[in-house]
Amino acid sequence: MADHFVRPDTRAFLDMLAAMPEMPWPPTPAAYRAQYLAMKDLVDLPQGELATIKDLTIPGPAGDIPARLFDVREKREPGPVVLFFHGGGFVIGNIDSHASFTAELSRALDLPVVSVDYRLAPENPWPAASDDCEAAARWVASSPAELGRAVTSIALAGDSAGGQIAAVAAIDLRDTPAAVPVIGQLLIYPAADVGGSYPSADHFGDGYLLTAKAMDWFNECYAADVAHPRASPMRHATLEGLPPALVLTASLDPIRDQGRAYAGALAAAGVPVVFREAVGNIHGFITLRRAIPSGQGDVAGMLVAFRALLTEAEANRVMAQAAA
Repeated sequence: MADHFVRPDTRAFLDMLAAMPEMPWPPTPAAYRAQYLAMKDLVDLPQGELATIKDLTIPGPAGDIPARLFDVREKREPGPVVLFFHGGGFVIGNIDSHASFTAELSRALDLPVVSVDYRLAPENPWPAASDDCEAAARWVASSPAELGRAVTSIALAGDSAGGQIAAVAAIDLRDTPAAVPVIGQLLIYPAADVGGSYPSADHFGDGYLLTAKAMDWFNECYAADVAHPRASPMRHATLEGLPPALVLTASLDPIRDQGRAYAGALAAAGVPVVFREAVGNIHGFITLRRAIPSGQGDVAGMLVAFRALLTEAEANRVMAQAAA
């Protein structure tokens, strides 16, 4: 694809990657995880200060799930809580790899955020990640004492694999509701239709950070039934009745078209959708804001829009409760 736009800072970052030695392939999960974390301080912004950073332990279907509470405030009146599920192909990444973005999420939304350290593949294949994250969402919705604040509603957020997890959790909690409702979902370059075939996979499958080779390896590790809606939410029989969504894609992303297609499918099902695309940017940019400074504008614009979405959704929840 010869006519796509690449931002200057994105191009500089891609050129830097191209000049680096390639990792031996196929990698071991441990080596890939170590490299991913080692790059964090080189490519991402500092976490910054928050009033509350607290490690949590959530009971899960296969044992305790580590999590961390990020809150720009020390104390809260009853209100919404955001759950965040990190990206990394279901194989790499953790709370620390996405802590800078999670802290920014709390600051920009002025809400508490619980980041979930779900089980990773290949040690824990599909659907372990979704099972953990659904359990975490139900736990947060129950206003556990460990959280230190009463929860009136929850929002689900994630990037890449985490975006898929958030979309799956939204469907799971629509079909079997938690103690409080889900009022919004933030799906950042989500892997929404893993079994589908889309042009962006061919256009951007090499030379744009996330490669077709890496996606195949991630998929082999996760070993999901790609036709199942808990692996590809696009395959669900109906998307009606899901909470309002903000879907963000990157124009140079091999899974861009999955996000575009899912945003369209949500809108066609009558779900309120805000769609944004980071033109000239690549997959993973929310954790590359030191290396690609223009990505901060994409993140800021996304979070302004998501805050507005959640404000409206929470007001609608309160009005509906009062009318009941």
